[in-house]
Amino acid sequence: MATYLQVLTTVESHREGTELARSITGARLAACVQIVGPIRSVYWWEGRLEEAEEWQLLAKTTADAFPALEAHIKANHSYDTPEIIATPIVAGSAGYLTWISEETERNGAPS
Repeated sequence: MATYLQVLTTVESHREGTELARSITGARLAACVQIVGPIRSVYWWEGRLEEAEEWQLLAKTTADAFPALEAHIKANHSYDTPEIIATPIVAGSAGYLTWISEETERNGAPS
């Protein structure tokens, strides 16, 4: 059985989030990407405390597709160091998890 992940990243605008979500799903690196926002982030960057409005992307994928998804995010993201965090999906409905496998298998990555 495949290992499933929810991969989180943040972007600076709704437009960038939509473009990145479309490119991720278009490449079949995730079965679904949800765009949440706006959110408010407070964080340290280059020695200063920063605050910004961001949009959060939540991609549903498999562990096998993760390396290609991570590379895609890095190549298509506007941030120098984008947040890319993968959280295991430890349980889910069988039908939904099967759907994730089927949709990401189409990119050539086995699940």
